[in-house]
Amino acid sequence: MKRIHKIKTDKVIKETLSDEALECLRDSCDNLRDLAIIDLLASTGMRVGELVNINIEDIDFENRECVVFGKGNKERPVYFDARTKIHLKNYLKSRTDDNPALFVSLDKPFNRLQISGVEIRLRNLGRRLGIHRVHPHKFRRTVATRAIDKGMPIEQVQSLLGHSQIDTTMHYAMVNQNNVKESHRKFVA
Repeated sequence: MKRIHKIKTDKVIKETLSDEALECLRDSCDNLRDLAIIDLLASTGMRVGELVNINIEDIDFENRECVVFGKGNKERPVYFDARTKIHLKNYLKSRTDDNPALFVSLDKPFNRLQISGVEIRLRNLGRRLGIHRVHPHKFRRTVATRAIDKGMPIEQVQSLLGHSQIDTTMHYAMVNQNNVKESHRKFVA
């Protein structure tokens, strides 16, 4: 076994969502729930499993944060922006049910939204707009990449995403080549 070498595979830089793609997704939402979901995913970078398990009481609008339960039932805070706060509040005001879940189905009996429901909605929205492969994880990768591109220390990105190993965070953070070029000019040239 020691003589068997690992197979080298190409490292594919996975896509992130552009600012334009995110705005198109927001603009094409035909209901407040989907808009709130897109904003929450785009500003927090949370996993889709964490998103569907959030209850209304978990949201702290004052501090624009909420507590999610990540992998291994680890609890961590995630933070959202002012736009997300407004869209979440508008969505909650529009609801007529008494389900404690933050996101519920659009039709009666208003059950908690499932992971597959979020994935299907995003995929269909992306197809309708001609945006390649829209799925919840792409939002997570986008948040990680943007944070690193803007200078957030990798350890803080690790905490933000709820990773126990920094190697996992490094896989998410696809370094923008323009920033590498700028850093080269700044530090080397």
